[in-house]
Amino acid sequence: MQQRASIWFVFTVVLIDMIGFGLVMPVLPGLIMHLGKMPVDTAAIWAGWLGAGYAAMQFVFAPIIGNLSDRFGRRPVLLACLFAFGCDYLLQGLAPSLWWLVVGRVIAGITGASFAAAYAYIADVTEPADRAAAFGTMGMAFGFGFIIGPALGGFLGEFGPRVPFLAAAGLAFANVLFGFFFLRESLSPERRRPFSLARANAFAALKVLSRQDRTVLWLVAALGVWALAHTVYPSIWAYFAIEAYGWSPGQIGLSLTMVGVGSALVQGLLMRWLIPRVGEVRAVVIGVIALVAVTMVFAFVRYHPVIYVALVVNGLQGLVQPSINSLNSRAVDAESQGELQGASQAIGSLAMIAGPLLYTGIFAKFAGPQAVFDFPAMPLVVASAIAVGAMILVVIGTRRVRDHCTGDVA
Repeated sequence: MQQRASIWFVFTVVLIDMIGFGLVMPVLPGLIMHLGKMPVDTAAIWAGWLGAGYAAMQFVFAPIIGNLSDRFGRRPVLLACLFAFGCDYLLQGLAPSLWWLVVGRVIAGITGASFAAAYAYIADVTEPADRAAAFGTMGMAFGFGFIIGPALGGFLGEFGPRVPFLAAAGLAFANVLFGFFFLRESLSPERRRPFSLARANAFAALKVLSRQDRTVLWLVAALGVWALAHTVYPSIWAYFAIEAYGWSPGQIGLSLTMVGVGSALVQGLLMRWLIPRVGEVRAVVIGVIALVAVTMVFAFVRYHPVIYVALVVNGLQGLVQPSINSLNSRAVDAESQGELQGASQAIGSLAMIAGPLLYTGIFAKFAGPQAVFDFPAMPLVVASAIAVGAMILVVIGTRRVRDHCTGDVA
């Protein structure tokens, strides 16, 4: 009972955090144009660099925050990051110039690295066999956050581009109060280890962790490759939908809602039934096959109801990351969970830097009047091929060391 309560407390913390993150998404372009007094195409370039800066800060600070949570416990690190997140939203909402907004996004990248501590918390309070479902619950929080946040942000944005930032700040501070009174520490003092700055970077951490089990290297590599594949949707989906389907902003918003619904159903419900029956490795295979199948639908089908169904089915790709996280968490000891999750998040953030540059470049080559070949779905096809690479890494890596995984492909 205590384990379930702890998981749902962290779920609520992450959900409120993601609602706050989603709140600002619809109005960030407008705020950039307002502060920079620039047209939308120039604002898009600035938005790209803001996103890259956000991801770069996560790459640097996720291992540090993960290591700090191994030293001081998960609770104080999570609460400190949430408080800083609230202050940062205030800064962005009140930013007098574009450069202050840049500073705000950099700070957001630092505090956003707190998810390393959240995932380590889940690993602390769950048995190895239950972790895939627990990590799936966190994925459900992401899904619900991206359903509620952008919709609410779009509504609040009607009152001005700064209003959603101030609302997100209020949510973050409320989250701090919630966590202060209800979130219990998961890492007992005897299980903590000294903080080491030398280990507080992704590559040094992976070198140390691989001494416990070399499976870690394969699985973290798979997470990075999967993250690179997954960034195709935030990078080009809206542009693809306009070019390929002629969709309006309302239809694009509905499509994102369908994605969130599918993700929430898969990670919140299906994983609990599926993982005990097929194991994590087969779940990864199912998720990648589903991704490839729906990519073919997006590329070649123009009947909108079928596309909406495919968007929900695409939620099956939500099996992949929680399953890899579960396998990975079982390959290291309890004292190193924060370090592992920090390194994993840092490697994933590299994909957040590279992915948008890769997919927008491909899209520009295969869409529009200057296309070398009219096939706007090419970025989705490339991402599917990359996802297959992640699946291969998981299968090979877990076969090398069978002691730490279940459900291997025969």
